[in-house]
Amino acid sequence: MNPPFSMNTPAALSGNGPADFPGILRHHGLAPEPPAHTPVTRHPSPVTQTHATTILAFKFADGVLVAGDRRATAGNVIMYDRADKVLEIDRHSLMAIAGVPATAWEMARVLEHSFHFFRRTQLAEMSLEGKVRALSKLLRDNLGFVLQGVGVVVPIFATFDAAAQIPRVYFYDPMGAQFEAADFAATGSGSPAVRAVLHHENTYARKPLRKLKASEAVLLALRALDTAAESDSATGGVDRRARVFPIVKLITSKGIETLPDAKLAKLYKANLSA
Repeated sequence: MNPPFSMNTPAALSGNGPADFPGILRHHGLAPEPPAHTPVTRHPSPVTQTHATTILAFKFADGVLVAGDRRATAGNVIMYDRADKVLEIDRHSLMAIAGVPATAWEMARVLEHSFHFFRRTQLAEMSLEGKVRALSKLLRDNLGFVLQGVGVVVPIFATFDAAAQIPRVYFYDPMGAQFEAADFAATGSGSPAVRAVLHHENTYARKPLRKLKASEAVLLALRALDTAAESDSATGGVDRRARVFPIVKLITSKGIETLPDAKLAKLYKANLSA
């Protein structure tokens, strides 16, 4: 039988016993028993999410190039091989998507409408800081779904800063944190290979990325995505059999230019095809 509880017990006064009140309760057997731990059983989602990867952006001599492969996968299944992962938001801004297309495309629509609404109501373009933070807020608002394991999006935002007359590239994490890339950015499952190619070209090649002409930049983007496709099954790269090429868009001071498949095929055949 435990001795009667008292703060004046020898153990409590001598300093040899517990020094805090909960410890004294436990020492005398008066602390409540902790609740039994009930293991949490996690059930896999009944729906396999569709994911879209891989995207890249880098600065070249005239502006910024943004590209993405065309493959969308759900688990080990190729859902679609002509997905558009580079979306035009306004006349000088692009959003490239890696993650769940259903969420990403809705974010792009909201972003496009937000920029358009601001332009119509304020009779001026939204500031660069406002555009960048608008996408960050959309990602932060989506955080609840991300924590549940659904709807994750990791985008790249590229634009031409009219005030400073320089291109800008921003990449994000799923929680909405934004980072400005000095020269290039890549996200998605094939991004490690893409970053390796771009880093090597920027550091050790004959000239850095910012010195490349438009045609040279396009060839580099095709080569980077094709390299990623060699080791990442979720990246489509260049589909030689079906003649499916990545989406490639250029942003310059004049606006956005989308390269047609015929031009990409001609460049690829003349310079990269074995």
